[in-house]
Amino acid sequence: MAPHRSRLAPLAGLTLIAGLVAVAPAGADESSELAPLHPAPTAENGELTHQVQDLWFIELESPPTSRGTASARVDDEHEEFRAEAEEYGLEYSERLSFSELWNGVSVEMDDAQVGTAREIPGVAAIHPVVRHEIPEQDDSAPEMDTALGMTGADVVQSELGLSGEGLRVAVMDTGVDYTHPDLGGSSEFPSERVVAGHDFVGDDFNAGDPAGSTPAPDDDPQDCNGHGTHVAGIIGAEGEVTGVAPDVTFGAYKVFGCSGSTTSDIMVAAMEQALADNMDVLNMSIGSAHSWPQYPTAVASDNLVDEGMVVVASIGNSGDTGLYSAGAPGLGANVIGVAAYDNTHIRAAAAEATQSGETIAYMEMDDAVLPPESGESDELVYVGRSCSSLGDELEGDPEGRTALIVRGDCTFAEKYDAAVDAGATGVVIHNNLPGMFAGGGITDRGAFAVGISQEAGTHLLGLLEGDEPVTLTWTGEQATVANPTGGLISSFSSYGMAPDLDLKPDLGAPGGLINSTYPMAKGGYATISGTSMSSPHVAGGVALLLEARPDLGVHEVRDVLQNTADPTMWWGNPDLGVLDNVHRQGAGMLDLPGSILTTTSLAPGKLALGATEGPVTKTVTVSNDGDQAATYEISHEPALGTHGSTFTPSFNAASAEASFSTDEVTVGPGESVEVDVTVTPPARDHEQMLYGGYVTVTEIEGKGAGESHRVPYAAYNGDYQEIEAMTPITDANGDVHELPWLTRITECEAFSGLECADDNGGTFENQPDGATYTLDWVDGLPDIPYVIAHFDHHVTKLEMIVVDERTGRPVHPDRNVAVDVDYVNRSATSTAFFSYAWDGTVVDSRDRVKAVRDGDYRLEARALKALGDPDNPDHWETWTSPVITIDRG
Repeated sequence: MAPHRSRLAPLAGLTLIAGLVAVAPAGADESSELAPLHPAPTAENGELTHQVQDLWFIELESPPTSRGTASARVDDEHEEFRAEAEEYGLEYSERLSFSELWNGVSVEMDDAQVGTAREIPGVAAIHPVVRHEIPEQDDSAPEMDTALGMTGADVVQSELGLSGEGLRVAVMDTGVDYTHPDLGGSSEFPSERVVAGHDFVGDDFNAGDPAGSTPAPDDDPQDCNGHGTHVAGIIGAEGEVTGVAPDVTFGAYKVFGCSGSTTSDIMVAAMEQALADNMDVLNMSIGSAHSWPQYPTAVASDNLVDEGMVVVASIGNSGDTGLYSAGAPGLGANVIGVAAYDNTHIRAAAAEATQSGETIAYMEMDDAVLPPESGESDELVYVGRSCSSLGDELEGDPEGRTALIVRGDCTFAEKYDAAVDAGATGVVIHNNLPGMFAGGGITDRGAFAVGISQEAGTHLLGLLEGDEPVTLTWTGEQATVANPTGGLISSFSSYGMAPDLDLKPDLGAPGGLINSTYPMAKGGYATISGTSMSSPHVAGGVALLLEARPDLGVHEVRDVLQNTADPTMWWGNPDLGVLDNVHRQGAGMLDLPGSILTTTSLAPGKLALGATEGPVTKTVTVSNDGDQAATYEISHEPALGTHGSTFTPSFNAASAEASFSTDEVTVGPGESVEVDVTVTPPARDHEQMLYGGYVTVTEIEGKGAGESHRVPYAAYNGDYQEIEAMTPITDANGDVHELPWLTRITECEAFSGLECADDNGGTFENQPDGATYTLDWVDGLPDIPYVIAHFDHHVTKLEMIVVDERTGRPVHPDRNVAVDVDYVNRSATSTAFFSYAWDGTVVDSRDRVKAVRDGDYRLEARALKALGDPDNPDHWETWTSPVITIDRG
């Protein structure tokens, strides 16, 4: 859902809202709680955010053809749906239809029609079609060596002689620049390296812009943005940049235009084309945060794996929004969902602090003018945070000078504009956390803008305390600098678990500040951060693994990669020696030599223990694929846990205990032994605890003596149903506002049907005493009831029933539904909300859309919690609206 800033009329003008923080119960052991050395990034900015939904997947009952349903049966279901929809009077526009990997259609319709659509016979579920933005990027020089070394891809290439030859890797993204010399350098498509593909949207497509939201597909997947070319370079460039698997061939499936966003239904169409093109591996550096494994892109991906294709997908870049932020398709049960680790080194442009000679590595910010390649900058002056929207006044006068600004709390564009408005000739933003960063979103106003590390900023601030003016000398050179957060989980990488408590992410790879290929028209090379950059490391790694082990089954690939991955220390304070959250890094960093050379395997590759209120026992099978017996020691490695607020989680070292049916096993060549693992959860010292660790199997006698293999596990500590889903929000003054609300919309500049789709999300006015609605358009606004709701946690099912105020009963025993949505995402922040419109209709006993008579009604909302039992009333949360008076006049 595309987030828009919005206002609830009684709360207009809110700025900062504190994140909700759960308080530990009385008697909690505070000693187990840990604080990071540097604050975790957070998306909590206190702005009320309307998450718009105007496109929908309608899932039909039968499985798709890839699951064995006859094509004729699926075709009949589609035709029956269209006929029934017409009979019901459903007002919709069909976008795409699907049959092979997922059975259903995508449509554009008002959310007021969703309840009607759900009542149509043959409809199994309805899901929102999510929009996906292209990640931002920054230009820099090519450098992949250190990233390859982090996963051992360099060793696999140089010592094992593997290159991915013979493997076909699909890249679903912004297209691929097949003219790039590192990607084949062909003037035509298809080419020797880019052998298949399709443009599903056209260059001008942007799903977020009504004027450009109609796809114009063609056969040429040339990349006019850059992201897809960058991803392809990581997978398999060969030239100035060397990718993970430099001899793979590519399929390029372009689902984005030159800028903006795409939609998840187009992604499903691209998956079906990749299957038709016989791709071996699919990389999707795309994801919809806070979603479900049941989302159509995840289900289609699972079916693609069952058809024989390994699917690798980013787990998401929403770590700043807290727990359960992982996204589909990476949440798919068969998909390899990939987290991101920061690169150990960064190659960037360099200047010198003139007064000290210290090298200052920097990264340019798009789209500001580039700094000079020689000479000196104007004198530096520190101006502070430079967030005018938060009331900041500049701490120094930058007129005719270069403004030094600290990162954080507002956008790069706001900082840049404030300095340039005050006369700055250049802007240098230093990080507020260790390491470099890639910033953007700036509109050029004639002054350069660069980002530098926190360490470089501290050095410059120290020089500014002296009496001499401080300047930068532009050298036009490059510098490779150590990244202090290298090898640790990236700050943007999304947290699991999945809302059904599956263990996600599965493993990780380098994704922070990766240099790779870029379209030749845009300079040829660039540096980008994101799990969208870690996913192609794994996709390329899968190609190397399949080249080395061609008999490996498609469902075995993830297990092998997880068995040999290496978990890393907690990003918040690595010197503590505590492993980072399993629900943040999965099995750990990809280890390609280990996965290729190992003769030991553990199954399953991960243990999702669910919600635990006592010990849980699972079985792990240890297999020896070597040619001689091996003896293994079984042990347990605990990892850090989280607790408290979903949106701003806290950390704790309260670990589980693990015991085994045997602590040591000897396994003959070609044989397997089962080991029972019993995990006892930690004491419930905090609310909403997620915990995890690793079952570690170390070979102590045999060819691989000293080598360790692991099975990660994770779980919720306690009764999962205790999490409140449909909750109030809290404003900047600490006042609680008891959402859900009955509202009317009082301001909106653009609509998609009845959904407000303008940039600020519109204004919704609370109607606590009830309200009268004409169900017509008045002064350019729909005069209909909107229910707005915030979800602290995922909801399996949301329904709203129309109740006659006079009788106190539903308007019809069966045909009474106003809203019926399956698998609702949690809200993106503690102040985000969804809106649900009711157009005054229900479906009557003859299966036709029927308008209710003028009169008084209420809407009764019911939300089934994640993993809730629909037959257990305690697993439902309910709310009843004030009186809604329909008076059409």
